[in-house]
Amino acid sequence: MIGKKLLITAALAILTACSDNVFSPSESTGAGSGSSMFPAQPAASPVPVTGNPIMGARLWVDPASNARLTADSWRATRPEDAAYMDKIASHPQARWFGGWSADIRRDVNAAVSTVTSAGAVPVLVAYNIPQRDCGQLSAGGATIDGYAAWISEFANGLAGRKAVVILEPDALAQLNCLSARDQETRINLIQYAVQLLRAQGGLVYLDGGHASWRSASDQASRLVRANVAAADGFVLNVSNFQYTSTSIAYGKSISSRIGGKHFLIDTSRNGLGPAPDNAWCNPSGRALGSAPSTATGDEVVDAYLWIKAPGESDGACGIAPAAGIWWPDYALGLAQRSAL
Repeated sequence: MIGKKLLITAALAILTACSDNVFSPSESTGAGSGSSMFPAQPAASPVPVTGNPIMGARLWVDPASNARLTADSWRATRPEDAAYMDKIASHPQARWFGGWSADIRRDVNAAVSTVTSAGAVPVLVAYNIPQRDCGQLSAGGATIDGYAAWISEFANGLAGRKAVVILEPDALAQLNCLSARDQETRINLIQYAVQLLRAQGGLVYLDGGHASWRSASDQASRLVRANVAAADGFVLNVSNFQYTSTSIAYGKSISSRIGGKHFLIDTSRNGLGPAPDNAWCNPSGRALGSAPSTATGDEVVDAYLWIKAPGESDGACGIAPAAGIWWPDYALGLAQRSAL
């Protein structure tokens, strides 16, 4: 049994007690017997809300992305389709890390080294939280102790270099699928991750779900509970399809409840907004959204990013491949319907 909580500030405890639709923390932070505590740390210091920490940053385009390789393979025989695929290949995308990384410190270090040597700022996604995706199409994740070690090595891979880190998509919005004890363990792991990543140069954004999932007040309470004060902000619409304007309004409503924290928006597939039934698993008729940029024209929106790689499957629904697998036909449709 985990025997000791991470320290949480009094203000956080008060705000947590006021949260709606989220279980309050239990007296134990454990998630079952046989687990040792991840190293206890003092509560991370708040990050002041100032300007955009990535304003003007160059974002890196992967010359060997799936979209680039597909476009090149089509160029001679399918030139029109190759040109559409170039719409994806020519734009920067985030790099995701999870349990598939054999050596997470090495892999993060290699990615950061490649991007920073090109004069750009890396955008990385940490996606390995225990009980990930509530056992659904992106199920997986580490054990509790495994995650503590994994995120520590992830942070060490940054080695003090500036990088945007999107921390655990869906983890807070999906809290309700967990027991009260497991909720608290997840919260503590996220708090721990923020501390380690910030200490190694990470610009950390906690996942804030999307506008059609939780109310702004509910999502704000979840972010407060995870100590968003110690992060650089939060991120919206990861792997979803909500219009940018909808996400801006939703994000500002959350921001106003958590001290004016800034946020990012995933615009990778929101060019035509959500599907009529708000389907999330490879819905038909969607399109690429606005190009990634740190020049958003809004003082609380730090960047539009392509966090979900356009063309990677959301999961094995219908004829789709498993989550994260490159699906050229879907990518082509996104590009064909895009205004880019």
